[in-house]
Amino acid sequence: MAKGKSRWVCQQCGFQSSRSMGRCTECGNWNSFVEELAPEDESAKKGFAARLSAVTAAAGSNGAGGNSSAQANKALPLSQIDTDESGRRETGMAGLDEVLGGGLMPGSVILIAGDPGVGKSTLLMQVAKNLSRNHQILYITGEESAAQVSLRAGRLGVTSDNVLVAAEQNVVNAAEMMLASDSAVCVVDSIQSVYHPEIASAAGSVSQVREGTQLLIHAAKRKNIATILVGHVTKEGTIAGPRVLEHMVDVVLQFEGDRTRQLRILRAVKNRFGSTAELAIFSMSEEGLSEVDNPSALFLGDRLSKVGQKQAPSGTAVIAGGEGSRSLLLEVQALTVSTPNPSPRRVVNGWDYNRLLQLVAVLEKRAGLHLARLDVYVNIVGGLDFSDPAGDLGIALAVATSFLDRSIDPGLVAVGEVGLTGEIRPVLNLGQRLKEASRLGFKKALVPQASLPLSNIPKGMEVIGVENISEALQKAIPNLMSGSSSSAKKNLEKNLANTLEISQKLEDESILSL
Repeated sequence: MAKGKSRWVCQQCGFQSSRSMGRCTECGNWNSFVEELAPEDESAKKGFAARLSAVTAAAGSNGAGGNSSAQANKALPLSQIDTDESGRRETGMAGLDEVLGGGLMPGSVILIAGDPGVGKSTLLMQVAKNLSRNHQILYITGEESAAQVSLRAGRLGVTSDNVLVAAEQNVVNAAEMMLASDSAVCVVDSIQSVYHPEIASAAGSVSQVREGTQLLIHAAKRKNIATILVGHVTKEGTIAGPRVLEHMVDVVLQFEGDRTRQLRILRAVKNRFGSTAELAIFSMSEEGLSEVDNPSALFLGDRLSKVGQKQAPSGTAVIAGGEGSRSLLLEVQALTVSTPNPSPRRVVNGWDYNRLLQLVAVLEKRAGLHLARLDVYVNIVGGLDFSDPAGDLGIALAVATSFLDRSIDPGLVAVGEVGLTGEIRPVLNLGQRLKEASRLGFKKALVPQASLPLSNIPKGMEVIGVENISEALQKAIPNLMSGSSSSAKKNLEKNLANTLEISQKLEDESILSL
């Protein structure tokens, strides 16, 4: 290697500096600089360029889907470009095919990232098992030996000779393997473990990841091989390596899940061949990953056993969210308690924190619930991170019933977005959400009045339209406001006053105990 000098490269954005800095001036990340060797001459760059040209030339000579290099570089009218998607290869896992947009597209490059131990290698080995019935699979591992991969394959029942395993960390050799093989799918596990021999930095650095990925993309496009790259994640949960990595590939998949639970969620962050709104839900077992056919029933758990009873516990509600072509029903739990602290806590799990603050403010201002001196806890049961605004109404009902110590009908599902003025705004795919709720046995639905009338209301379901949060509380909580309007107002004020008195008493007792 030529004599070189040091340079400092940010591992988040790729910014280079002649000295180490605590904070990157480009992306603002702290302690992200790593020292790399920068050759003084151009020999390494010329060597890399020559090797890349050789690999590209080899790919052109082997042929890429029957097209020569000249044809590939020729500009064509849109009407003459082949857009046939019939060549998609189904993975044998229906949920994964939905997330991908219908299966693996030949020549596509897919990046799948997730926490260590979440099951990325298990998922890809099961995909290799299904595809090996009709296609040849090249499995390149840079983190494990071939024997370790074989042990995992044995546990999952993979015995086909169409699965070729190579323990290779040199990315140039890996690209040449792709070009020399007749494989339809290639798996590289992982992109942070392979290195380019002519890049003077450690494997996993910005330069290595960028150049290695570019080399693999060249091979995949030239030979029309569907390539899956496994990526690491940082402690913050983002994909490790330069941000440009996500722009280089065609599809970015995020594999999420808690190792203490069996549930695994696969969602698309970027997809050039389909929607990013789809998700797949799997359950991890000793036999591998199996797709969950009825995720709503899994998330609701014993809540379904309460449907048909007169009341459910206070502080609970059921919300319906739309995730792509499917709807998910989730149970939300809320708890409001007095606190001696001058600044009450707002704790949320599975929901946006700032959105919870907004809902608490709306309940305080528009519904008269005195939550300013209470701790508010909200939890989406099941461990799913839920971001659909259609869950606003259900979360507001859960917080309100916890504050009032009242309950709602366990057979009621709430769907609606809550605005700052307290209005209930319409949501998308309302009919689809109600259909899923009716299938699980729910008989009532609280929906935005602006979304009515609906032409596809499920048979046997009572749909109740509401215009604002106060009306929603009246319709959802039995006997909250009864009688004439003046007596109803007094009744509500009495309920609020009693609850506030109890909260104030508990707060005074807590202060005295200190």
